[in-house]
Amino acid sequence: MPTKPKLTWEKSAGELVALFERVLPKGEAVVQKKMFGWPCGFVNGNLFAGLHKQSMIFRLSASDHAEFLKLDGAAEFEPMPGRKMKGYGILGDPLSRDPREIERWMKRSLEFTRTLPGKAKAPGPAKIRKKAGT
Repeated sequence: MPTKPKLTWEKSAGELVALFERVLPKGEAVVQKKMFGWPCGFVNGNLFAGLHKQSMIFRLSASDHAEFLKLDGAAEFEPMPGRKMKGYGILGDPLSRDPREIERWMKRSLEFTRTLPGKAKAPGPAKIRKKAGT
């Protein structure tokens, strides 16, 4: 019987969280919230950027994604072995990079994700119970 890969959870460094919060666009319908314990940016309900361990992820158009993957330390985002998230790239060691480079990818990610159809908010637990007749 094949064994499942062991998942590891690693909190992002405080300096990385501070960098993410500094470069995350303000306003423009951007919402910051945590996903799986890491800070992330959403627009119209869609994830466009976030942290994963000590790296930063970006959702990009096909052409931007191809360009992004040419960067040293960039790769396809694969949160679990064998489970790539299509259209997402991950950038290793963002703290060692020029913050303007991070801001540029953040902006491109936001611009692309803004073109995608918005996601409807899932009903809260109380609404689900009412629909179920409880």
